[in-house]
Order: sequence, then C-alpha cells, then structure tokens
Amino acid sequence: MSVTDLLQVMPPPIVDGSHGMMQVIELPPGDAGVGAHRHSGPVFGYVIEGEILFELEGDAPYVLKAGDAFFEPGGDVIHYQAANLSSESRSRFFVAMLCAPDVPMITMVDDDEIAARRDRRHPAAPAAR
Repeated sequence: MSVTDLLQVMPPPIVDGSHGMMQVIELPPGDAGVGAHRHSGPVFGYVIEGEILFELEGDAPYVLKAGDAFFEPGGDVIHYQAANLSSESRSRFFVAMLCAPDVPMITMVDDDEIAARRDRRHPAAPAAR
C-alpha cells in the first residue's frame, strides 16, 4: 500500500445539521466555469484532468494541473473563477463539500457585490469579471 498526502488544511468547525456532497465537474474546452459565486461551506478538491485557472477572493489567480489538490474555505469568500485553460480538451476535477444547513451550496455573486468588494480582490486578478 502507498499513501500520498495531497493537502492538509484546518477547516472551519462543522455546524450541526451540515451535510456532505461529492461531485465530479467537467469543463468543456475553453469553458469559463460557473462565474463568481460562494460556497456555503468548505470545499476540498482534486484536479483529475487538464488545467484550470483558479481564483479565490484575496488570492492571485493561479493554475491547477492534473494531480493538484485545492481548498476553499467557503462562507463569505468569493470564488471568482475555475476556468478550463485548454481550448482543445476538457478539464475535470473532483470536489468534496460540506454544506451549511438551509443554505444552498452555491450562491451566485452579482456585479454590484463584486464592485463593492473590489478592494478584496488580488491586484493580479482581471479588472472585470
């Protein structure tokens, strides 16, 4: 048997009534992803295939490649992008999420909120969504 640690983080406390969810997300070639949103709870992910441009509020956008693991704290943090960088092949990633009770796992963020929080976005991020 072989064990490879991919990621270690301290997640926020799990609220009573939370539930878990696992998904495989497939992005077609050149797909920009779902758009700016937030998650109700923490997200743990692993890139299965391809390359993804990833951006969380406060962090510079960066590239995740097949074999990379990632973490999102959820809650108030905006997830700006998870875009497929290839125009020729799909990207796929796996996520395990802890969902807060009575809150949708994904809440889309509108342009007004993005503008109001522009001071929280990393200077290396694109000016527009």
